[in-house]
Amino acid sequence: MSRPALTPSTILLLTVPPVLWAGNAIVGRLVRDAVPPMTLNLIRWTIALAVLVPLGRAALRHGSGVLANWRRYAMLGLLGVGLYNSLQYLALQSSTPINVTLVASGVPVWMLLVGRLFYGVPVKRKQIVGAVLSIAGVLVVLCRGDLHGLLALRLVIGDLYMILATIAWSFYSWMLMQQKDAPGLRADWAAFLLAQVGYGVLWSAALAGGEWALHDVAISWSWSLGAALLYVAIGPAILAMRCWGAGVQRAGPSIGAFFINLTPLFTAVLSSSFLGEAPHLYHVLAFGMIVGGIAVSAR
Repeated sequence: MSRPALTPSTILLLTVPPVLWAGNAIVGRLVRDAVPPMTLNLIRWTIALAVLVPLGRAALRHGSGVLANWRRYAMLGLLGVGLYNSLQYLALQSSTPINVTLVASGVPVWMLLVGRLFYGVPVKRKQIVGAVLSIAGVLVVLCRGDLHGLLALRLVIGDLYMILATIAWSFYSWMLMQQKDAPGLRADWAAFLLAQVGYGVLWSAALAGGEWALHDVAISWSWSLGAALLYVAIGPAILAMRCWGAGVQRAGPSIGAFFINLTPLFTAVLSSSFLGEAPHLYHVLAFGMIVGGIAVSAR
């Protein structure tokens, strides 16, 4: 199925989420000692659910399809709300925001593979070139601009968690393209998101329950933690998911995936401002390659 060319509005829709997700990585790192990762994810999406209920109440009406298609929304909630975000916060326990978002830049490759293997979508040559450029940009940063550093490159456990998260996100994005929703629910973005988040909170609660069973969970409440929770619930959750869903439906998952690679760019800027982790020259080179991958794949 052919996709329209990228328009300014579509580019904006696909650029807003990386900005907000970069902030999510920074906040997740800042509050890692105040609240455990699975509990953080549960609180975040519970707040988002409370905000979405009055906005998307059409999903609660009889005949909305939320119950009839519960398997679909439960899977969307597991992949996009439960697994992806929990794994990201878990990754931030041992890895830096820049590294986490850079590892997530491998999502175009996973998106192409998932589309080809599970949805029968052919991979075009320009998409392969774009993916190679983007991954090369990721490797430049991981080896800190020194090619010999690739031989000594070691991934921490947080980076591995993030790889699993990107695979989950790839399946989530392709599932968004499946037109299996009631027309009214699909047209109402808040109701469509509420259907996913409702099930996602249940998955998040199950993961948090496992965390509580394995560890003594203690939350260090403060005004700064409250502000952080509001941000991750409204910005990276509701607004980013809304823009991502609309952008992916316009451009397709394969093209949208390359915009995720902008997240490290914004993360580097925010890390410099809030965490004192200043970007280097090799970051500039890597970001140029990542943006080049977007340009090539979207032609």
